[in-house]
Amino acid sequence: MKENFKISSIVIAKNEEENIAHCIFSQLEVVDDIVVIVDENSTDKTLEIVQSFEKINCIIAKWQGYSKTKQLALEQTKYNWVLWIDADEKITDELKDELQNIKETKPKYVAYSIPRKACFLGKWIKHSGWYPGRVTRLFNKTEVHFSDSEVHEHLVIKGEVGILKSDLEHFTDPTINHYFKKFNKYTTLAASELFNKNTKFKLSDILIRPPFIFIKMYILRKGFLDGLHGLILACFSTLYVFTKYSKLWELENRNK
Repeated sequence: MKENFKISSIVIAKNEEENIAHCIFSQLEVVDDIVVIVDENSTDKTLEIVQSFEKINCIIAKWQGYSKTKQLALEQTKYNWVLWIDADEKITDELKDELQNIKETKPKYVAYSIPRKACFLGKWIKHSGWYPGRVTRLFNKTEVHFSDSEVHEHLVIKGEVGILKSDLEHFTDPTINHYFKKFNKYTTLAASELFNKNTKFKLSDILIRPPFIFIKMYILRKGFLDGLHGLILACFSTLYVFTKYSKLWELENRNK
């Protein structure tokens, strides 16, 4: 009888006491080795919650940026096949079954993309360019490594990517306050990344890009079908782009 191959997972967490237990619980039946890196500057009960689970490889580490911290987690995994899951995400029962089926067969690809649905201000967003929002999260670590992006890091893959059908749930922004706590951090990181790549600010970056984002999300990608949530999301995304490029302009002027 053929023995199933095993899967490791990696999670990084800082101040995720509201989400981390759900994230770990959702993995227990299908993931064989769970690695959780807790930021040493985490101030809530995240570490205590992670340590309450048996057989979790919990590591307290200094923050090194998204890519390097995830790469550190990857180095601690026991098995070649790895599921990357964020602390505010969880595996659905349907995805769990699909992962189990993959474990019982020989994978045809070096990585697999997963459709992700996001909960924004208490509502599942079905349009706005957010769904299915495919992300490549299951991969063979011998064929893959993380990009060096400061924000929105991704996997650099040497082979073909297969497709899974079942959703990964993402509890992205439960409140507007939560959204804007991330907003300032992410726009700063994104602007720094552009600056370090010698991307030059242009006036069109704040005159054309932001309204185009609104038109794309709210009209072309039918965000209006998500109701008021879709309108708020399109407006916030427009502001995100405007702020990111404004910060790039600020960096250029500060360094002249």
